[in-house]
Amino acid sequence: MIRVTEDRFDPGQEANDFQAAHLEAGAMVTFTGLVRSHPEAPISALILECYPQLAENEIAALREQAIQRFGLADAGIIHRYGRLVPGEPIMMVMTLSAHRQAAFDAAQFLMDYLKTDAPFWKQEETPAGLQWVAAKAEDDNAQQRWSQ
Repeated sequence: MIRVTEDRFDPGQEANDFQAAHLEAGAMVTFTGLVRSHPEAPISALILECYPQLAENEIAALREQAIQRFGLADAGIIHRYGRLVPGEPIMMVMTLSAHRQAAFDAAQFLMDYLKTDAPFWKQEETPAGLQWVAAKAEDDNAQQRWSQ
């Protein structure tokens, strides 16, 4: 399941629905990313731009890679775009497998690649105006461990 959307989602309901369709799984891992605002550098919103079909295609290929690499029963990814305010869910990764380690590893793999390679462009809405969000070396380093 892949969904690239402007619509807000309920992480609990998404996880319940996803798990209910896979009674063969012995482990499920979920991760929900939230828009945050640091007190020392507050934002009023995070604005994500994308071409939805391109993003869906890229994420679908990544999902298939994770399913094959980790032997998953299934993987689900939801990623939002548009204007999101602090506290709102921005993305969710769900993995199902026979055993926990594969589910954990696959979820981390998906999150690391989504953070660095998903075709989204991010801006922060700050008191000083809009600012593009730059790539971070620690995100690139986290993703690199999967190519070893």
